[in-house]
Amino acid sequence: MNTRDASVTPARGGVWGRLSDLFYRRPAILLALLLGPPLFWIGVVYVGSLLALLVQSFYSIDEFSGRIVREFTFKTYLELLRPSNLDIVLRTVLMAATVTVTSAIIAFPIAYYAARYARGWVKALFFIAVMLPLWSSYLVRVYAWKLILANEGVLNWGVSKVGLSPLIEALLSLPVIGGPSLAFSYIGTFLVFLYLWLPFMILPIQAALERVPVSMLDASSDLGARPGQTFRKIIFPLALPGIVAGSIFTFSLTLGDYIAPQIVGSSRLFIGQAVYVHQGTAGNLPMAAAFSMVPIVVMAIYLWIAKRMGAFNAL
Repeated sequence: MNTRDASVTPARGGVWGRLSDLFYRRPAILLALLLGPPLFWIGVVYVGSLLALLVQSFYSIDEFSGRIVREFTFKTYLELLRPSNLDIVLRTVLMAATVTVTSAIIAFPIAYYAARYARGWVKALFFIAVMLPLWSSYLVRVYAWKLILANEGVLNWGVSKVGLSPLIEALLSLPVIGGPSLAFSYIGTFLVFLYLWLPFMILPIQAALERVPVSMLDASSDLGARPGQTFRKIIFPLALPGIVAGSIFTFSLTLGDYIAPQIVGSSRLFIGQAVYVHQGTAGNLPMAAAFSMVPIVVMAIYLWIAKRMGAFNAL
Protein backbone atom coordinates (compact mmCIF):
# COMPACT_ATOMS: atom_id res chain seq x y z
CA MET A 1 0.00 0.00 0.00
CA ASN A 2 1.33 3.42 -0.96
CA THR A 3 1.92 5.81 1.89
CA ARG A 4 1.42 9.52 1.57
CA ASP A 5 2.75 12.36 3.70
CA ALA A 6 -0.12 13.50 5.93
CA SER A 7 1.16 17.08 5.86
CA VAL A 8 0.34 17.43 2.15
CA THR A 9 -3.22 18.54 1.61
CA PRO A 10 -4.79 16.91 -1.46
CA ALA A 11 -5.85 19.36 -4.18
CA ARG A 12 -9.58 19.82 -4.61
CA GLY A 13 -11.29 20.07 -7.94
CA GLY A 14 -13.19 23.04 -9.34
CA VAL A 15 -12.37 26.73 -9.43
CA TRP A 16 -13.48 27.43 -5.85
CA GLY A 17 -11.56 24.47 -4.55
CA ARG A 18 -8.35 25.58 -6.25
CA LEU A 19 -8.85 29.13 -4.97
CA SER A 20 -9.39 27.80 -1.45
CA ASP A 21 -6.18 25.79 -1.69
CA LEU A 22 -4.31 28.84 -3.00
CA PHE A 23 -5.52 31.05 -0.16
CA TYR A 24 -4.64 28.32 2.34
CA ARG A 25 -1.08 28.00 1.05
CA ARG A 26 -0.61 31.75 0.42
CA PRO A 27 -2.47 33.63 3.19
CA ALA A 28 -0.73 36.85 2.11
CA ILE A 29 -2.77 36.82 -1.11
CA LEU A 30 -6.01 36.52 0.84
CA LEU A 31 -4.93 39.33 3.16
CA ALA A 32 -4.09 41.55 0.19
CA LEU A 33 -7.48 40.89 -1.40
CA LEU A 34 -9.30 41.69 1.84
CA LEU A 35 -7.35 44.84 2.70
CA GLY A 36 -6.74 46.07 -0.85
CA PRO A 37 -10.10 47.79 -1.54
CA PRO A 38 -10.39 49.63 1.82
CA LEU A 39 -6.73 50.65 1.71
CA PHE A 40 -7.21 51.89 -1.84
CA TRP A 41 -10.22 53.90 -0.72
CA ILE A 42 -8.40 55.41 2.26
CA GLY A 43 -5.08 55.97 0.52
CA VAL A 44 -6.21 57.17 -2.90
CA VAL A 45 -9.78 58.41 -2.71
CA TYR A 46 -9.82 59.81 0.85
CA VAL A 47 -6.23 60.88 1.57
CA GLY A 48 -5.66 61.73 -2.09
CA SER A 49 -8.59 64.13 -2.15
CA LEU A 50 -7.35 65.78 1.05
CA LEU A 51 -3.90 66.21 -0.47
CA ALA A 52 -5.47 67.70 -3.61
CA LEU A 53 -7.40 70.06 -1.37
CA LEU A 54 -4.19 71.03 0.41
CA VAL A 55 -2.45 71.73 -2.90
CA GLN A 56 -5.39 73.85 -4.09
CA SER A 57 -5.18 75.98 -0.97
CA PHE A 58 -1.68 77.14 -1.97
CA TYR A 59 -2.96 78.48 -5.30
CA SER A 60 -4.50 81.92 -5.72
CA ILE A 61 -7.18 83.59 -7.80
CA ASP A 62 -6.47 86.30 -10.34
CA GLU A 63 -8.49 89.33 -9.29
CA PHE A 64 -8.97 90.59 -12.86
CA SER A 65 -9.65 87.44 -14.87
CA GLY A 66 -11.03 85.29 -12.03
CA ARG A 67 -8.86 82.38 -13.14
CA ILE A 68 -6.87 80.16 -10.78
CA VAL A 69 -3.15 80.92 -10.75
CA ARG A 70 -1.46 77.54 -10.23
CA GLU A 71 1.66 78.89 -8.56
CA PHE A 72 2.73 78.09 -5.00
CA THR A 73 1.87 81.04 -2.76
CA PHE A 74 0.64 81.88 0.74
CA LYS A 75 -1.56 84.66 -0.60
CA THR A 76 -4.79 82.73 0.00
CA TYR A 77 -3.88 81.95 3.61
CA LEU A 78 -3.01 85.60 4.18
CA GLU A 79 -6.46 86.51 2.88
CA LEU A 80 -7.85 84.01 5.37
CA LEU A 81 -6.48 86.26 8.13
CA ARG A 82 -8.57 89.23 7.01
CA PRO A 83 -10.99 90.39 9.73
CA SER A 84 -14.05 89.27 7.76
CA ASN A 85 -12.65 85.76 7.14
CA LEU A 86 -11.12 85.45 10.60
CA ASP A 87 -14.50 86.38 12.07
CA ILE A 88 -16.05 83.40 10.24
CA VAL A 89 -13.42 81.04 11.67
CA LEU A 90 -13.76 82.33 15.24
CA ARG A 91 -17.56 82.27 15.06
CA THR A 92 -17.59 78.66 13.88
CA VAL A 93 -15.02 77.43 16.41
CA LEU A 94 -16.83 79.18 19.26
CA MET A 95 -20.17 77.69 18.20
CA ALA A 96 -18.62 74.21 17.89
CA ALA A 97 -16.99 74.49 21.32
CA THR A 98 -20.24 75.70 22.93
CA VAL A 99 -22.26 72.90 21.35
CA THR A 100 -19.67 70.32 22.41
CA VAL A 101 -19.47 71.44 26.05
CA THR A 102 -23.24 71.72 26.39
CA SER A 103 -23.74 68.32 24.76
CA ALA A 104 -21.31 66.74 27.23
CA ILE A 105 -23.08 68.35 30.20
CA ILE A 106 -26.50 67.15 29.04
CA ALA A 107 -25.35 63.74 27.80
CA PHE A 108 -23.38 62.64 30.87
CA PRO A 109 -26.28 62.18 33.35
CA ILE A 110 -28.39 60.54 30.64
CA ALA A 111 -25.60 58.13 29.73
CA TYR A 112 -24.79 57.46 33.38
CA TYR A 113 -28.38 56.50 34.14
CA ALA A 114 -28.49 54.22 31.08
CA ALA A 115 -25.21 52.52 31.99
CA ARG A 116 -25.73 52.26 35.75
CA TYR A 117 -29.45 51.75 36.33
CA ALA A 118 -31.34 51.02 33.10
CA ARG A 119 -32.08 47.34 32.53
CA GLY A 120 -34.25 45.28 30.21
CA TRP A 121 -36.97 47.14 28.34
CA VAL A 122 -35.96 50.44 29.93
CA LYS A 123 -32.51 50.21 28.33
CA ALA A 124 -34.04 49.22 25.00
CA LEU A 125 -36.35 52.23 25.26
CA PHE A 126 -33.32 54.42 26.00
CA PHE A 127 -31.51 53.33 22.82
CA ILE A 128 -34.66 53.81 20.74
CA ALA A 129 -35.19 57.30 22.18
CA VAL A 130 -31.59 58.30 21.44
CA MET A 131 -31.48 56.80 17.96
CA LEU A 132 -35.00 57.71 16.85
CA PRO A 133 -34.13 61.26 15.63
CA LEU A 134 -31.37 59.79 13.46
CA TRP A 135 -33.89 57.66 11.60
CA SER A 136 -35.48 60.70 9.96
CA SER A 137 -34.03 62.91 7.24
CA TYR A 138 -31.48 65.50 8.29
CA LEU A 139 -33.25 68.22 6.28
CA VAL A 140 -36.64 67.31 7.74
CA ARG A 141 -35.28 67.72 11.27
CA VAL A 142 -33.67 71.08 10.50
CA TYR A 143 -36.77 72.48 8.78
CA ALA A 144 -38.93 71.14 11.62
CA TRP A 145 -36.83 73.13 14.08
CA LYS A 146 -37.16 76.21 11.89
CA LEU A 147 -40.93 75.93 12.29
CA ILE A 148 -40.62 75.22 16.02
CA LEU A 149 -38.43 78.29 16.60
CA ALA A 150 -40.43 80.70 14.43
CA ASN A 151 -42.42 83.50 16.04
CA GLU A 152 -45.62 81.57 15.22
CA GLY A 153 -44.04 78.26 16.26
CA VAL A 154 -44.99 75.88 19.03
CA LEU A 155 -42.12 76.98 21.27
CA ASN A 156 -43.22 80.61 21.43
CA TRP A 157 -46.83 79.47 21.83
CA GLY A 158 -45.90 77.27 24.80
CA VAL A 159 -43.73 79.99 26.37
CA SER A 160 -46.54 82.54 26.06
CA LYS A 161 -48.96 80.17 27.76
CA VAL A 162 -46.77 79.98 30.87
CA GLY A 163 -46.05 83.70 30.86
CA LEU A 164 -42.34 83.52 29.93
CA SER A 165 -42.53 85.56 26.73
CA PRO A 166 -40.49 88.41 28.31
CA LEU A 167 -37.64 85.92 28.84
CA ILE A 168 -37.54 85.05 25.12
CA GLU A 169 -37.71 88.72 24.22
CA ALA A 170 -34.82 89.46 26.58
CA LEU A 171 -32.74 86.70 24.99
CA LEU A 172 -33.48 87.95 21.50
CA SER A 173 -32.53 91.50 22.49
CA LEU A 174 -29.01 90.41 23.45
CA PRO A 175 -26.31 91.69 21.07
CA VAL A 176 -24.67 89.25 18.62
CA ILE A 177 -26.61 86.13 19.69
CA GLY A 178 -30.08 87.71 19.45
CA GLY A 179 -32.27 88.43 16.45
CA PRO A 180 -35.82 89.03 15.22
CA SER A 181 -36.81 85.49 16.28
CA LEU A 182 -35.21 82.30 17.54
CA ALA A 183 -35.27 80.96 13.99
CA PHE A 184 -33.06 83.87 12.87
CA SER A 185 -30.52 84.01 15.69
CA TYR A 186 -27.43 82.23 16.96
CA ILE A 187 -29.53 80.90 19.84
CA GLY A 188 -31.66 79.02 17.33
CA THR A 189 -28.59 77.74 15.47
CA PHE A 190 -27.14 76.53 18.76
CA LEU A 191 -30.36 74.69 19.68
CA VAL A 192 -30.51 72.99 16.29
CA PHE A 193 -26.86 71.89 16.48
CA LEU A 194 -27.41 70.64 20.01
CA TYR A 195 -30.41 68.58 18.91
CA LEU A 196 -28.66 67.19 15.83
CA TRP A 197 -25.43 66.03 17.46
CA LEU A 198 -26.49 65.12 21.03
CA PRO A 199 -26.91 61.38 20.22
CA PHE A 200 -23.29 61.32 19.02
CA MET A 201 -22.25 62.42 22.50
CA ILE A 202 -24.59 60.21 24.53
CA LEU A 203 -23.68 56.87 22.97
CA PRO A 204 -19.85 57.04 23.35
CA ILE A 205 -20.17 58.21 26.96
CA GLN A 206 -22.65 55.46 27.71
CA ALA A 207 -20.31 52.87 26.16
CA ALA A 208 -17.40 54.17 28.27
CA LEU A 209 -19.46 54.14 31.47
CA GLU A 210 -20.54 50.56 30.77
CA ARG A 211 -16.91 49.54 31.26
CA VAL A 212 -16.62 51.16 34.71
CA PRO A 213 -16.63 48.26 37.23
CA VAL A 214 -19.38 48.55 39.81
CA SER A 215 -17.04 46.95 42.35
CA MET A 216 -14.67 49.90 41.97
CA LEU A 217 -17.45 52.34 42.85
CA ASP A 218 -18.48 50.22 45.82
CA ALA A 219 -14.87 50.05 47.00
CA SER A 220 -14.59 53.82 46.76
CA SER A 221 -17.68 54.20 48.90
CA ASP A 222 -16.46 51.62 51.42
CA LEU A 223 -13.17 53.49 51.78
CA GLY A 224 -15.03 56.65 52.78
CA ALA A 225 -14.93 58.63 49.54
CA ARG A 226 -17.72 61.14 49.06
CA PRO A 227 -19.79 60.99 45.83
CA GLY A 228 -17.96 64.04 44.48
CA GLN A 229 -14.59 62.43 45.10
CA THR A 230 -15.70 59.18 43.46
CA PHE A 231 -16.82 61.14 40.42
CA ARG A 232 -13.57 63.13 40.12
CA LYS A 233 -11.17 60.27 40.87
CA ILE A 234 -12.88 57.26 39.27
CA ILE A 235 -15.94 57.91 37.13
CA PHE A 236 -14.76 60.94 35.15
CA PRO A 237 -11.24 59.62 34.32
CA LEU A 238 -12.67 56.30 33.12
CA ALA A 239 -15.42 58.06 31.14
CA LEU A 240 -13.02 60.60 29.62
CA PRO A 241 -12.26 58.52 26.49
CA GLY A 242 -15.99 58.36 25.76
CA ILE A 243 -16.34 62.11 26.29
CA VAL A 244 -13.43 62.76 23.94
CA ALA A 245 -14.87 60.38 21.34
CA GLY A 246 -18.25 62.12 21.55
CA SER A 247 -16.64 65.56 21.41
CA ILE A 248 -14.78 64.60 18.24
CA PHE A 249 -18.13 63.90 16.60
CA THR A 250 -19.98 66.96 17.89
CA PHE A 251 -17.08 69.37 17.41
CA SER A 252 -16.11 68.24 13.91
CA LEU A 253 -19.71 67.94 12.67
CA THR A 254 -20.50 71.46 13.88
CA LEU A 255 -17.32 72.83 12.31
CA GLY A 256 -18.16 71.50 8.86
CA ASP A 257 -21.95 71.85 8.76
CA TYR A 258 -23.33 74.43 6.33
CA ILE A 259 -26.97 73.38 5.91
CA ALA A 260 -28.26 73.97 9.46
CA PRO A 261 -26.88 77.54 9.83
CA GLN A 262 -28.15 78.33 6.34
CA ILE A 263 -31.71 77.35 7.28
CA VAL A 264 -31.76 78.42 10.94
CA GLY A 265 -29.69 81.40 12.00
CA SER A 266 -28.55 84.84 10.95
CA SER A 267 -26.98 85.89 7.66
CA ARG A 268 -23.46 85.68 9.08
CA LEU A 269 -21.48 82.82 7.55
CA PHE A 270 -19.95 79.75 9.15
CA ILE A 271 -16.97 77.86 7.71
CA GLY A 272 -19.13 75.35 5.84
CA GLN A 273 -21.17 78.15 4.28
CA ALA A 274 -18.00 80.03 3.35
CA VAL A 275 -16.67 76.93 1.56
CA TYR A 276 -19.97 76.55 -0.27
CA VAL A 277 -20.06 80.21 -1.31
CA HIS A 278 -16.45 80.39 -2.48
CA GLN A 279 -16.60 77.07 -4.29
CA GLY A 280 -19.97 77.63 -5.93
CA THR A 281 -21.10 81.24 -6.23
CA ALA A 282 -17.72 83.01 -6.21
CA GLY A 283 -15.76 80.28 -7.99
CA ASN A 284 -12.77 80.88 -5.72
CA LEU A 285 -11.53 77.32 -5.28
CA PRO A 286 -8.25 78.26 -3.49
CA MET A 287 -10.13 80.21 -0.81
CA ALA A 288 -12.67 77.39 -0.46
CA ALA A 289 -9.78 74.93 -0.04
CA ALA A 290 -8.11 77.18 2.54
CA PHE A 291 -11.34 77.40 4.54
CA SER A 292 -11.67 73.60 4.29
CA MET A 293 -8.24 73.15 5.84
CA VAL A 294 -9.25 75.13 8.96
CA PRO A 295 -11.43 72.35 10.51
CA ILE A 296 -8.69 69.80 9.78
CA VAL A 297 -6.07 71.92 11.54
CA VAL A 298 -8.40 72.71 14.45
CA MET A 299 -9.26 69.02 14.93
CA ALA A 300 -5.58 68.05 14.74
CA ILE A 301 -4.75 70.55 17.48
CA TYR A 302 -7.70 69.34 19.57
CA LEU A 303 -6.65 65.69 19.25
CA TRP A 304 -3.07 66.58 20.15
CA ILE A 305 -4.25 68.38 23.31
CA ALA A 306 -6.52 65.44 24.21
CA LYS A 307 -3.62 63.04 23.77
CA ARG A 308 -1.38 65.19 25.94
CA MET A 309 -4.06 65.13 28.65
CA GLY A 310 -4.06 61.32 28.53
CA ALA A 311 -7.60 61.03 27.20
CA PHE A 312 -6.67 58.09 24.97
CA ASN A 313 -4.80 56.07 27.58
CA ALA A 314 -7.87 54.09 28.61
CA LEU A 315 -9.00 53.31 25.07
